[in-house]
Amino acid sequence: MAGHSKWANIKRRKQAVDIARGKIFTKLSREIQVAAREGGPDPEANVRLRLAIEKARSENMPKENIERAIRRGAGLEKGAAEYEQVRYEGYGPHGVAILVECLTDNRNRTISEVRRLFTRAGGNLGEPGSVAWQFEEKGYIAVQLQDEDGSPRGLDPEAVFEAALEAGAEDVEISDEVVEIYTERNELSQVAQALEAQGFPPDTTELIMQPKATLQLAPEAAVSVLGLVEALEELDDVNKVYHNLEITDEIVAQFA
Repeated sequence: MAGHSKWANIKRRKQAVDIARGKIFTKLSREIQVAAREGGPDPEANVRLRLAIEKARSENMPKENIERAIRRGAGLEKGAAEYEQVRYEGYGPHGVAILVECLTDNRNRTISEVRRLFTRAGGNLGEPGSVAWQFEEKGYIAVQLQDEDGSPRGLDPEAVFEAALEAGAEDVEISDEVVEIYTERNELSQVAQALEAQGFPPDTTELIMQPKATLQLAPEAAVSVLGLVEALEELDDVNKVYHNLEITDEIVAQFA
């Protein structure tokens, strides 16, 4: 996807504003709580929790916030909200498949908000399984080649490419701004640790739902889809949004 990395960087810049509002911390805290409740409070024995903690640290979430979220998830603090993970599936404008992963303490509120956005955009929610079959779970690692101000970090993208493949990566994509690495689910931590050991610390390490095939749209049509994706991501209960839209540089430029 030619414009995928540019779209990712637009979202990174937007997240800087979200961090200032504390919105990112709220979502990260929910993810940590759910991971700790489902797999236990030990990150060494709980891969999902370890990844959630690493993501929180990469966003400069305070240590005490992380530890508090773990305690709440593990049931060690009274009065903590009970969050659960739910997934909604549907089709956005022009038939684009969309998965919406949520962490919520009120399913009725969440589905109402998600349905409202789909309907407003001209899409519709589907039954469980109606869209998920078009995606597969993969490990995703991003090594940024530039700082936020656009200055180069001095990393050799070809060296990152070779290190990732040697560590067991399935696919590697290089752009001017970032090296994006895809792995099998169970190989994610191994590849990330190998990159770290060789001096290429990942900026992002997470499990994603990758589309098996993408849908191409004209820029004007694609912008309406990205508008829905952005609106969904703005919801407090929404954790991640995945879609099968083919993102090109032209689409990203028009949306930006």
